[in-house]
Amino acid sequence: MRTLLFAFLCCVFSAQAQTNWPATPDEIYGTLFSDVQNAQIFPDGKTFVDCIPKRAPADIVKDYLAIKKNPAIRFSLKTFVEENFHVPGSPTATYTTPKDEDIRTHINKLWVLLRREPDTAVAGSSLLPLPNAYIVPGGRFREIYYWDSYFTMLGLKVSGETAMIENMVKNFAYLINTYGHIPNGNRSYYLSRSQPPFFAMMVELLAGIKGDAVYAEYLPAMEKEYAYFMDGQDQLKPGKAIKYVVKLKDGTVLNRNWDESMVPRQESYREDVETARKSGRNRVEMYKHLRAGATSGIDFSSRWFADRKNITTIETTDIIPVDLNSLLFNLEMVIARSRKMNGDDSGATRFLQLAEKRRKAINKYCWSSSLKYYTDYNFKKRKQTNAVTLAGLYPFCFFPERQGFLSLQCSQAAVLVREKLLQPGGLLASDQNTGEQWDAPNGWAPLEWMALTGLNRGGQRGLAREVAERWTRLNEKVFKETGKMMEKYNVADLNTPAGGGEYASQDGFGWSNGVYLAMMEWLSK
Repeated sequence: MRTLLFAFLCCVFSAQAQTNWPATPDEIYGTLFSDVQNAQIFPDGKTFVDCIPKRAPADIVKDYLAIKKNPAIRFSLKTFVEENFHVPGSPTATYTTPKDEDIRTHINKLWVLLRREPDTAVAGSSLLPLPNAYIVPGGRFREIYYWDSYFTMLGLKVSGETAMIENMVKNFAYLINTYGHIPNGNRSYYLSRSQPPFFAMMVELLAGIKGDAVYAEYLPAMEKEYAYFMDGQDQLKPGKAIKYVVKLKDGTVLNRNWDESMVPRQESYREDVETARKSGRNRVEMYKHLRAGATSGIDFSSRWFADRKNITTIETTDIIPVDLNSLLFNLEMVIARSRKMNGDDSGATRFLQLAEKRRKAINKYCWSSSLKYYTDYNFKKRKQTNAVTLAGLYPFCFFPERQGFLSLQCSQAAVLVREKLLQPGGLLASDQNTGEQWDAPNGWAPLEWMALTGLNRGGQRGLAREVAERWTRLNEKVFKETGKMMEKYNVADLNTPAGGGEYASQDGFGWSNGVYLAMMEWLSK
């Protein structure tokens, strides 16, 4: 009965939450939206969806359609947009620092520049207002981002910015309570998807600062997030999938990446339309895979491609990712701990059992006996992908040691890490070089931190230390040369900047700042 009631409440909560979702830019501006994005009047497709209208959106659309339908009127689309919208500028110049300033001082100053105060709703704007102050990543990323924020918080803790950490956790709980989940970022066009579920880790981080009462305070939000990711599981038959949930042939339940929308991403509209066209595949199917790739946070990487080379072969929704499921294991464990603290022993036991089932399933389906490494599982092809990425180290961040088994696995995984991923500047995001930003030769702060955590926890402290030293030295080298902290780094060629992907490499940068400070503190111990 409890299980049935839980499932019913999950469905009701999800349906109620979606009725509160505000319209997205393509829904508000219609033809104007598609015309602007297709014409590429801005180099970055994210610019227009972040514009703020100067007057009522309906009036802007009405005037645009009237002008467009009148052949006697010749006009500039770019001028029309500039006259009717506040176009966001780039604050990149403010992120640089005098050459004689040290990197820690620079980062502490950046917390001020990257801070945003509580928002005010504006009609026609895509921004979802938040009730508390928060930190944005920087550059084109003008809003809070879900998984970015955990790694930013690591640095805020080192800097003594406890109040900001709590503000951001409160904002995420607000988003869960308002929309049923934490969206990719606080924009209407991100509401159809979430990102890697790091909320439980944020709660753990805050509890480590303020005490165990934090677990009780945020238990309802964690359970609502869990309900979001598990929505639909009880109606699934073996071999089927719905939303984030997959039920394998043997009845095992695991999760995949998912996005509720079936249209091109509004912030990458032209790119998605063009990728779908080039693929020759069903366009809706392509948009679902592309959007699910954005949900993963790893947008994009060869790990989602059928041929491991080309984005036109993307198959994200067919894949059970090891990192997502490791994070959900942790969410189940933290909910169990929180329920135990609340005196709910039966509820704690139920979530411990769910976590143990997931741990066994990850080991069964994602541990590669040939690679001696964790990899993703394609449930439609019923085989492992054998993609070598840093996601393969996530289980070591969370799984319990069982008579030396975890340590043994980690020692085996460390061999492959040294052979395929370790580079002069840290660890490659994957062992493939495809031109996508989450592949070689790039390294990313969040993955470096999770790799360090997993290796250290699995008994590979020497390799973990090597990773931290190489990564922080690279950060310091680039900072000395440019005065900037970058979104991503080329870890293979230390004299070449990172590249690839749909947009230019950004600086600022929230999670790089946070991981650098956290790694330096870890290295000092």
